[in-house]
Amino acid sequence: MGMKIGVPKEIADGEQRVALTPETAGRIQKLGYALQIESGAGEAANFSDQAYRDAGVEVLPNASAVWGQSDIVMKVQQPSTDEAKMLGEGKTLISFLWPAQNEDLLNTLKAQKPHAVLAMDQVPRISRAQKLDALSSMANIAGYRAVVEAANNFGRFFTGQVTAAGKVPPAKVLVIGAGVAGLAAIGAARSMGAIVRSFDIRPEVAEQIESMGAEFLFLDFDNEDSGTEGGYAKPSSPEFREKQLELFRAQAADVDIVITTALIPGRPAPKLWLDDMVKAMKPGSVVVDLAAEQGGNCDATVKGERIVTDNDVVIIGYTDLVSRMAAQSSQLYGTNLRHMLDDMTPEKDGQPVVNMEDVVLRGCTVIKDGDITYPPPAVATSVAPKAAAPKKVEETPEQVAAREAEELRKAGSRTTMMLVAGSALLLLLGTVAPASFMQHFIVFVLSCFVGFYVIWNVAHSLHTPLMAITNAVSSIIIVGALLQIGSTNTLVTILAALAVLMASVNIFGGFLVTRRMLAMFQKS
Repeated sequence: MGMKIGVPKEIADGEQRVALTPETAGRIQKLGYALQIESGAGEAANFSDQAYRDAGVEVLPNASAVWGQSDIVMKVQQPSTDEAKMLGEGKTLISFLWPAQNEDLLNTLKAQKPHAVLAMDQVPRISRAQKLDALSSMANIAGYRAVVEAANNFGRFFTGQVTAAGKVPPAKVLVIGAGVAGLAAIGAARSMGAIVRSFDIRPEVAEQIESMGAEFLFLDFDNEDSGTEGGYAKPSSPEFREKQLELFRAQAADVDIVITTALIPGRPAPKLWLDDMVKAMKPGSVVVDLAAEQGGNCDATVKGERIVTDNDVVIIGYTDLVSRMAAQSSQLYGTNLRHMLDDMTPEKDGQPVVNMEDVVLRGCTVIKDGDITYPPPAVATSVAPKAAAPKKVEETPEQVAAREAEELRKAGSRTTMMLVAGSALLLLLGTVAPASFMQHFIVFVLSCFVGFYVIWNVAHSLHTPLMAITNAVSSIIIVGALLQIGSTNTLVTILAALAVLMASVNIFGGFLVTRRMLAMFQKS
């Protein structure tokens, strides 16, 4: 029979998440485990006790029963001291733990002689571990919720509108930090119609930011230390920081909403949005500080609170943004835990194996068989930096004109040589080939010539399916008409000339209209 997994109710203030949902319960049971949960543990996330019973989960009356009867305990928040003392010998705990900041908690857990303690905040940031990465799952929700909170506190539309009652300009949003939370905030703000700008000390994320429709704010500074460290942006040099703050000061008076996401777990949040920047913002502007838990990126942030400054700027320092979407965040976190158990149970027999040779499990494991194993060995998480692109050489107008003239001359020379060679080939062929063959051969040459200039030599973006069919038919008409223009019958010659004219208008007019339509969807 498989081991029992227990889920106690979270006791931290404001915490509404739960480590097990009825959906993830079914998937975990397929691994051979028996599940039990404290009564009321999922109520804040809208999961009733009956929903758990229907999913085959045993509902226990209190936390003591869960801790006492479970072989494995799964939580969201780190355990309190009292909870840690309830972890029995030989048992396993899986939760957020923050071992770098909780040395006393580690020692308390070690004294209980557990089989293993795994910290979900220590999942290595490598490709294979993405399905376990609870920090990214929660950051994604926090970034989205930050935009929702900003919109709730902002006095205007995010999107621009032109109505009979007047014109409303779009909101301007600045997202500082383009990690998981930052990219989620960019996506949410762009979907609401805002003009979004973003900055990150890692220039390699510019492509990701621009692909989401936001503007990347480049900094004219050679930051050789930029890059990643453990999956997060490295701290910047003092010189780079000063340039960075200059950029933010220039943006402060222009933007309406600032969302800061710069945070490295286990370290104080860097101060990036200073008091003078807050004072420079327009009344009614909003700052959402996602790093409030570790002191905040904004000088004015008050942990866990919403404040309004003297110049009517709203500063939001909530630390429970993820819990405000408890059902969604519980589902994602529960899925991360399910994947963790899947990796720990290769035989699907309900008997977990904490394999310390597995780089992912080793990184998460902070206590094994009563011994503290934190910190784990370093794991390489970033690729080699891309080679710098060659700098573009600026040309004077005279040099540009000379280069274009030379390109035209070379193109003309190539065309002339091809025509001369083609004419010589036709003349040579005409001296030996019968007349019937030459007539068909000339039709073939004309078809290739017209087809090249009408289809092959046109930008691919102009070739819609309708245009391709129309041009093919019109090309056949032109070739046929060209063969009849030299007819001895005047009426036939006139009709052939009109056919060439109308087919040409159809082809080139179609290209012109298509180009105009494409231009409507291009940014100036």
